[in-house]
Amino acid sequence: MNAGTTCDALNEVSIRYLEHRRALGRQYAHEESVIASLCRFLVTVEAVDLDQVHFDSWCATFAALNANTRRNRQRIVRNLCVYRRRTDPQCFVPDVNRFARPCAYAAPRIFEPSDIARMLAATRQLKPTHLSPLLPFVMRLAVVLLYTAGLRRGELLRLTLQDVDADNGILRIRESKFHKSRLVPLSRDARHELLAYLHRRSRRPFPTAPSSPLLCNCTRGFHGYTGAGLTRGIQALFAAADVHDRHGQRPRIHDFRHVFALQALLRWYQADLDVQSHLPKLAMYMGHVSIVSTAYYLKWIPAIAVAASARFERRCGYLIEGEQP
Repeated sequence: MNAGTTCDALNEVSIRYLEHRRALGRQYAHEESVIASLCRFLVTVEAVDLDQVHFDSWCATFAALNANTRRNRQRIVRNLCVYRRRTDPQCFVPDVNRFARPCAYAAPRIFEPSDIARMLAATRQLKPTHLSPLLPFVMRLAVVLLYTAGLRRGELLRLTLQDVDADNGILRIRESKFHKSRLVPLSRDARHELLAYLHRRSRRPFPTAPSSPLLCNCTRGFHGYTGAGLTRGIQALFAAADVHDRHGQRPRIHDFRHVFALQALLRWYQADLDVQSHLPKLAMYMGHVSIVSTAYYLKWIPAIAVAASARFERRCGYLIEGEQP
């Protein structure tokens, strides 16, 4: 990361900092991008080093972004400066109290199985295009995998043909969030959808090398879909199927993951299973390091409240009614 000669001290410590963090098992690709942005800015304004004035000026360059995004970038630079202070006690360290104030993340918008049915029906109305000859089939498979396997958007986009065991219905997720890889078994219906897609995907002229993307288009010579491209496609299906919450807001693509977790919880209650003992399994399936992360997805929705109340009545209703079991 060469940012020029006007802030060599910061440039050199940035290299050491990234090497140090990666030696601890971190990837730090996003952090490197943010730090490189800062170094380029300092070169542009011919700053000798980072100080409060230049830090504020750099922050002003992304003032239009979400407050949480701005705060995260500021935090990344502060962590770099804290690391630098170990060997340079006089260096500038941004004051966290002057960072952008965090805002609450948007609540997930939960949709129903009937909404998914309408979205799948809407894929039949899609027409292949020159830039996306497999558009209807890609979007159908994307909806199926997001809904039935709870994949993150990036995990779905990074899937290659060698990551798919269609015969056994298993996906291999490589080095995802938290640097975790995992195997994701699919349901029977999802496996059938995958096989049907691969049957079309195997036809010429689509690439069939093991490293080829599972979801491919020909925008850049049969490369994989981008995050923005997949999101636009899913949002179009939300609109076509008229999927929205009670406030009229469309779900986000990440809301599929919330719905997946809630559907799993609902099935356990309806099957009268021990929910607590199943949560670690759900955490493993979703690629979480612990059930603490999984609990974030488990909202108390009416369907789960009804199922849980019904189970409580079956097991403990006699206590309320004063009857013997």
